[in-house]
Amino acid sequence: MNRTAFLVIKTLIALGLSTPMLSQLNKNHHTHKDVKHHSSSEDTTYADKVKLVTGKGDFIFSWDQKLTAAFPKEAILFEPKMHGGFNEDPETGIVYTGIPGYGLCSISSDLTHWTIIGTDERLKDNIHGIVFFVHKGEKFLALAQEGKRVLILTLDGEIISEVLKPTGKEFEFEEANQFFALDDSNFGVTDVTYLMGTIYVAHGYSKGDFILTIVENNGTWTWGRLAWGGKGDKPGQFKTAHGVYAHKNHIYVANRAAGQVVKFTKKGKYLEIFDEIPKGSLVCNLSYKSEHYFLNALQAIGNQKSAPIYVHTGTQLESTIVPGDLEIPNLTNIHQVWPHIITAKNGSKQLYILVHGWNKGKYAVLKLEK
Repeated sequence: MNRTAFLVIKTLIALGLSTPMLSQLNKNHHTHKDVKHHSSSEDTTYADKVKLVTGKGDFIFSWDQKLTAAFPKEAILFEPKMHGGFNEDPETGIVYTGIPGYGLCSISSDLTHWTIIGTDERLKDNIHGIVFFVHKGEKFLALAQEGKRVLILTLDGEIISEVLKPTGKEFEFEEANQFFALDDSNFGVTDVTYLMGTIYVAHGYSKGDFILTIVENNGTWTWGRLAWGGKGDKPGQFKTAHGVYAHKNHIYVANRAAGQVVKFTKKGKYLEIFDEIPKGSLVCNLSYKSEHYFLNALQAIGNQKSAPIYVHTGTQLESTIVPGDLEIPNLTNIHQVWPHIITAKNGSKQLYILVHGWNKGKYAVLKLEK
């Protein structure tokens, strides 16, 4: 290693540069791969040539600017309002998302092409949560539109059912009935998921902080009898039930203000919470891929440059990813992340994380570094 490179590395260590980034720097010095030579001078700074990365262990990510730029140009005007998140068809790899004012969209499995789905004006309303599911052999989407409705629709955008605010007579959970019977009760739906014939709805933007259910009868979806939760600190209660996710016959709830991921049976029995979630994390949503859960906080903690993303086993925190370290413009707060795998023609697999920013709005794609 020449004197110039040694002095640069020494300086970066003093500034607190991460170990993964130093490793990449040292690798670039020895191999000279991916280095763009701007000058023939030996004084060219190696730090300018380092690929920015974030995370640790087996989960270190970079910013994939090419896939991020696949975001449709005609939707850029609406990008600051992005809010809802992602879900995907595991059979095709097609990802679904929504952009307020622009519409419901599908993203090709290789993340290169976006398509608007449906013509119903309701699909241009804010989609706060979305789920793809297969029910009785047919594929559907369900959308949580906070303050308005839950929609169930086909993959081509045909709306099958519109489920509106409960009246207070629907549930076997009296606390939920009492809340919705109030004249000033609101409809604060934030997310949806599906498990074994039932749609589960997070109702967290409200004093009535519940998990509700929707069931199908003769092709029409209406409120089910099952509900649980309520505002509070007791096991099974919530402080903003923001995200809801079904996995391996269980229901997981991102209990945002409490900084928790809570595990329930499909009947709403409290089981446990995830360990090792850093204090102060406003956990918004979670999903699962490659034997790990991927969850995000809403905003930065301490001196982080953006809200963090966590890779978690359910019992142990494996990696903390801070997209702000990648210098992605406008990405500070995060509303949801979604892990996605692209399979190449040769069978190799590449893991990505799709990010929905919040407040300033931003769509970004992160790539797992190998």
